[in-house]
Amino acid sequence: QVQLVESGGGLVQAGGSLRLSCAASGRTFNDYTIGWFRQAPGKEREFVGFISRSGGNTYYVDSVKGRFTISRDNVKNTVYLQMNSPKAEDTAAYYCAASILGCSGYGCHSEDAYDDWGQGTQVTVSS
Repeated sequence: QVQLVESGGGLVQAGGSLRLSCAASGRTFNDYTIGWFRQAPGKEREFVGFISRSGGNTYYVDSVKGRFTISRDNVKNTVYLQMNSPKAEDTAAYYCAASILGCSGYGCHSEDAYDDWGQGTQVTVSS
C-alpha cells in the first residue's frame, strides 16, 4: 500500500498556471503507475491522464492535451500535474491514484486499475 497526498490546489485565473503535487510514502514509489482524475460538482469522477513507472510514458485525455503535463520525480517520490492555460471547465477536485500492478493504454483510464488514492485537492478556475 502507498499513501498519497495531493497539494497545490487553489484559485487560479483562466489562462494562468498551477502545479499540483502528489507525494507518496509507504512503498517503493517507482513500482507504481500514477493516474490523475478529477471530479467536478455534480459530475462523476473522470480520468485526466497517467504516467508510467519510469516516467517515460504519459497519456492525456483530449480535453487537457497540450495544456496539462504530468511528470514524476522518483527520488522525491512525487508526481506533478502542471496545469497551463486552465479553463473554467477544469474546475474540480483533483485526485492522484497509484496502480501497483501497472496498466497500459486504455486500461489506465479506469478507476479499477488503481489501488490507492489521495484525498484530493480542489482547483477552481475563475474566468
